[in-house]
Amino acid sequence: MTIANSKKKIFISLLLTAIIFIGIGASNSDTYRNIAKSQRIFNEVYKNLIVNYADELNTDVFTKTSINKMLSDLDPYTVYLESDERDVLNMLTSGKYGGVGIQLGKRDDRLTVISPMDDTPAQRAGIMSGDIIVKIGKKETKNLNLSEAADLIRGQKGTNVVLTIKRLGEDETIDFHLTRADIKVHDVPFAEMIDKDTGYIVLTRFSKNASKEVESALRSLVDQDMKNLILDLRNNPGGLLASAIDILEFIIPKGEKLLSTKGRNKESNRQFISKKMPILDENIKIAVLINEGSASASEIVSGVVQDLDRGIIIGKRSFGKGLVQTVFGIDRKRSLKITTAKYYIPSGRLIQKPDYLNKDVIVSKVDADTLFTTKTGRRVKGGGGISPDFVIEDTKVGPLTRECWRKSYFFSFARDNKMKYPTMDDVLNEENMMQLFSDYLSGKELDIKLDGQIQFEESVEKLKKYDDKNAKLNYAFKSIEEFIQDETESLFDTEYSDLENGVYSNFAQILEGNKGRIRYNIQQDDFINKANELLHNHIAYTEAFQTVSDN
Repeated sequence: MTIANSKKKIFISLLLTAIIFIGIGASNSDTYRNIAKSQRIFNEVYKNLIVNYADELNTDVFTKTSINKMLSDLDPYTVYLESDERDVLNMLTSGKYGGVGIQLGKRDDRLTVISPMDDTPAQRAGIMSGDIIVKIGKKETKNLNLSEAADLIRGQKGTNVVLTIKRLGEDETIDFHLTRADIKVHDVPFAEMIDKDTGYIVLTRFSKNASKEVESALRSLVDQDMKNLILDLRNNPGGLLASAIDILEFIIPKGEKLLSTKGRNKESNRQFISKKMPILDENIKIAVLINEGSASASEIVSGVVQDLDRGIIIGKRSFGKGLVQTVFGIDRKRSLKITTAKYYIPSGRLIQKPDYLNKDVIVSKVDADTLFTTKTGRRVKGGGGISPDFVIEDTKVGPLTRECWRKSYFFSFARDNKMKYPTMDDVLNEENMMQLFSDYLSGKELDIKLDGQIQFEESVEKLKKYDDKNAKLNYAFKSIEEFIQDETESLFDTEYSDLENGVYSNFAQILEGNKGRIRYNIQQDDFINKANELLHNHIAYTEAFQTVSDN
């Protein structure tokens, strides 16, 4: 065996030892004998494979693959992380990353600047919304996905990167020489009063910066005499447990039990009690928005608000992640993120959706969840996420609107015309905007299928094979085809409102960034409209806490 392989053998031995010992609190001799026996088996299997397998193994890849396969029999959140996979984790815990400050997207299948962030190298250099990035350094972007492109643009503070940009109206590409800086992760992209009584906060993740940003937003809104708060946690995947607890202390009365965590280790069994006087007076009404993309820390916040009857929950059932992870460093480049506990909100509910364990490997001693009650006695169910007090059904999007989103026609139209409209007011005052968009679409390739059209076309092919000269069948086919043609031609009028929203929201994004897009979409958002309706109706809001129902 080579020296390199010997080092790998030592590394995997130490790694497996660490994995086995982490989370084991027992100290009896039988447990340690079992550990030693298992470790010997692991070491012998690994050694024999490396030394005796017919073909030479790539030790690094084989080690990583073996670890990942071992962890795959546990829950989805216990994972092995190498340096390039720890970026998101580092971004959460540090609240920043090295980069140039660009929000990236794919538009027309090209890497596009959706918007530069305020006061960042990209913005200061003059990079604009709609710019197409054709090269990062010497690497062409044509075949890169968003993650690969972001990895190339990010890097250590003080290092340089060259972005080659193709800009609308410019014949030649432009090279931007940028020096990377620390880019602060902003978890609150929007916090404003949306009417004289109601504040609206969008929280996109729970990083290190989340609690400070939420605190600043709340204090600003309170200073503006806020009486109602809408907290938007839709598509918020979670983050740091500590940030969720800090944010809850801003809105929950002092002394209330917020959360408990239970695991095998003593340090995993904790209770969290609100220790501070909240920023929000108890008379300020609260609505929290969630959907199936709200997970983990988002479910802690929304679940605690619901269990303590501090506010109403609006939207769709949340994701259902009720597990706590702890990161254990293996060396400078490798870490192991392990599920070490489960969290329970004040009613005693476990939010984790069921059937996430391999029961052949893991012996779960947790009883199945039953019904629980909130502070005022409402019945709520555990397991499988947070069920909203008021459900918002999905709004069906028509086929033309879907096609325009899928092919980025809204964005392309706004980008191509942005120089005509210096401000969003100019856009909204353009009386012929939708006619201009209709003309724009007339020159585009539209692959539109009405609901049921594909099935109809498949049926036609089958029936024609059966009898392609049947006059009655051919007449029926022709009638349906004419109907489909008429319906397709009328789609612009049928979907006018959705198409209009797509056009204006993309203009808002390009001209005013994320904040402008959010600000424009508020009036068109069913979740926000429902929240506003309930918050402004004192009787309906109060009755939500008096209703005893199964969620």
